[in-house]
Amino acid sequence: MTTAPAMDPPRPQRRPEIEPEPQGNAERVLVAVFTGVPFLALFAAVPLAWGSFLGWTDVVLMAVFYVLSAGGITVGYHRHFTHGSFKAKRPLKIFLALAGSLAMEGPVITWVADHRRHHKYSDKEMDPHSPWRFGNDWKALMKGLAWAHYGWLFDGARTSKERFAKDLLNDRDITRIHRAFPALVAVSFFLPAAIGGLVTMSWAGFLTALFWAGFVRITLVHHVTWSINSICHTFGKEDFEVRDKSRNVWWLAIPSLGESWHNLHHSDPTCARHGVLKGQVDISARIIWAFEKTGLAYDVRWPNPTRLAARRTKQAV
Repeated sequence: MTTAPAMDPPRPQRRPEIEPEPQGNAERVLVAVFTGVPFLALFAAVPLAWGSFLGWTDVVLMAVFYVLSAGGITVGYHRHFTHGSFKAKRPLKIFLALAGSLAMEGPVITWVADHRRHHKYSDKEMDPHSPWRFGNDWKALMKGLAWAHYGWLFDGARTSKERFAKDLLNDRDITRIHRAFPALVAVSFFLPAAIGGLVTMSWAGFLTALFWAGFVRITLVHHVTWSINSICHTFGKEDFEVRDKSRNVWWLAIPSLGESWHNLHHSDPTCARHGVLKGQVDISARIIWAFEKTGLAYDVRWPNPTRLAARRTKQAV
């Protein structure tokens, strides 16, 4: 009597969406440093604002670099590179990739790959940052909100850039900017500080600009962006039919430059304007409109009224 040969144990199925090499501890430390240290500045911001540690130069620089870096994310990383909501001439393409890098939310190709994976699996198992990851009860949702807002940045499973951002990997300009991300992090801190020092002709002006237009500005951009992942997939209004939990949150519209009209975005991801209903301010769409008027942007995918009407929810009509 012969015995059947022993079978090899089944090999774990490789998921093409995930990089074969997981995120290492060194990367987690860097993420903690470059997201946590700017956040600590908020604890000092209020008392320092009452003293002589805040001037008009700091306010102007913080506002300018906020719009520059946040707009680099919303107009550049998101609407242009991720979704192709418009095409950009080469100078604008390069400018948008550089501006988005100043937000310190990761290199451009990594960011795009993560976001494309998010849309493919929105609020499902493979979504990198869904607040519904752990369940629907209130304890699971509180845990999920923390995960969607910040915890997912430390997840060892990294999105495959080859799978989700092949087009950008083939773009020489973008790959160079992607690799230059560490240098651009330094620029994001020291460029506003240098301007502040030169305008005031003082080291005090350098330090205050570094604090307000560097640390405070970066942490504000971070948490507004992450609120789209967490808050806008949990609370708010559903004006358009979607297959996930994306919602519109009006009070985030100004600081997010229009990104919080998130329900329409998930209903029509390639649309260049997210705030399409009356009273929905979308600063990013106005920036794209300005680029179009100057000829730097073209083939802009503006809202289609017929398509929007077909996607309106019955409650919203």
